[in-house]
Amino acid sequence: MKSKQFMEELRTKSVEELNEDLVAAKKELFNLRFQNATNQLDNTSRIKEVKKNIARIQTVLAAQN
Repeated sequence: MKSKQFMEELRTKSVEELNEDLVAAKKELFNLRFQNATNQLDNTSRIKEVKKNIARIQTVLAAQN
């Protein structure tokens, strides 16, 4: 399953790398929302996927602190 692999990958990263991934995911979410608002987004399910990835990153960060 893809999410399990993603979580395993996140657990091996350092806090700095996780923070960088979090910032990148939030930027991607902003861009996706902007594209959706201007009717340029074809794959709207990507928004949901990015939101879940942000939550996964935050969960791993909370567990490491």
